[in-house]
Amino acid sequence: MPRRLIWDNEPGIGRRGVTEPVAVFAGTLATKVVLLPRKDPQSKGIVERRNGFFETSFMPGRHFESPADFNAQFTDWLTTANARVVRTIKAHPSELLAADKEAMLPLPPAVMHLRWRNHVRLGRDYYVRVDTCDYSVDPRAIGARVDVSADLDTVRVRHGGRLVAEHSRRWARNMTVTDPAHVVTAATLRHDYQHPTPPGSTDEGLVRDLADYDRAFGLGEVSQP
Repeated sequence: MPRRLIWDNEPGIGRRGVTEPVAVFAGTLATKVVLLPRKDPQSKGIVERRNGFFETSFMPGRHFESPADFNAQFTDWLTTANARVVRTIKAHPSELLAADKEAMLPLPPAVMHLRWRNHVRLGRDYYVRVDTCDYSVDPRAIGARVDVSADLDTVRVRHGGRLVAEHSRRWARNMTVTDPAHVVTAATLRHDYQHPTPPGSTDEGLVRDLADYDRAFGLGEVSQP
C-alpha cells in the first residue's frame, strides 16, 4: 500500500478535509490522503501526463467488448510498455517495481468491503440507479427500503438481507438493464391488482365446519332438549 494517496482538488471526497468514510478508509490502510491545493498544475500534471500517455499510446485503433476486455488488453500492453526505457526515469519501469513495493506498506489483514453502497426506497417503476444506468428490482419490494451495492463487475440489491436483484454492471451511459423475471412478476402483480377477488367468492375448500371448533375444545355434541 502506498504511504500517500494523491487526490486532485475535487469535491468527491472533500475539499476542506476528507469526508468521514474516506478518513476511515485511509485509517484502515494506515495511509495518508493528500488533497492537492488549488491552482497547482505542477502536481496535477504528474497524473494528467501519465493519463495522456495511456490515451495516446494505448487507446488509438483499439476496440473493447467489455471492461474485462479493456483490462485484459491493457494488461498485455503494459507488459511491453513497462519493458521500455522511460526518458524521465532513465530505466525500465519493470526494473523499479521491486524497489517500489519494498517502500510500500503491507495491506491490512482485515478484509475491506470496497463497494459503492446506497439505501433507497424502491419506486413504483421498480428500478434503482447506479451512476447513470437503471437496473430492475423484484417488484414485490416496491415501497420498501432496499440496499444497493455495486463493485466494478456486479450490481446487487437486497431487501431485509434477501437478494432481490443482481445484474452485470454496465459502464456505458444512460442504459436500462431489465431482468425478464421482474417483468413477469410485475405483470402478475398488476393483473391481481386490476382484477381483485369479488367479496363472497371465497374458495369453498377454505370454509371450515363450525363443529370442528366444538371438537377442538372438547365440547362434544350438544344434547337436544
